[in-house]
Amino acid sequence: MSDTASRSATAAPQMLADALLRTVAGTTALLRVTGTNANTDQSQLGLVATTFAEVVVSPVVLRKLRPGFVEGGQSKWEILVSATGVQQQVDALDLDSAKSLFAMTLAVNVGGQDYLIESIAANEAMGQVYLYRLLVREAGIEAL
Repeated sequence: MSDTASRSATAAPQMLADALLRTVAGTTALLRVTGTNANTDQSQLGLVATTFAEVVVSPVVLRKLRPGFVEGGQSKWEILVSATGVQQQVDALDLDSAKSLFAMTLAVNVGGQDYLIESIAANEAMGQVYLYRLLVREAGIEAL
């Protein structure tokens, strides 16, 4: 049996958010990020190809936002992402913050569909981020 008791008051919102995301059919998301290239003259001139990697973040939930009809407009979606899942990847990639991870993200893949990030919001409780909300739109073929 594992010990799931929170040791501090700030861990409780994160544990609750993770449990809720898993309970409502939480899945995984693949963040397509740019790889790090050496800071050399060749890379600055574009002679070295940019590398890409896929970073797995879990649990996440994708939900469609209420439509505001705009002629020719695309549907808006919201991806709810666990802050603990994001923090694990930030630590693994040796980044400064979640903001750095999202800044280098080109697309988010959930259920085989690519989405482009339009905005990011962080929900906090007791000074600790427990959930990230990504406002996204479907990526067309021309966007990637």
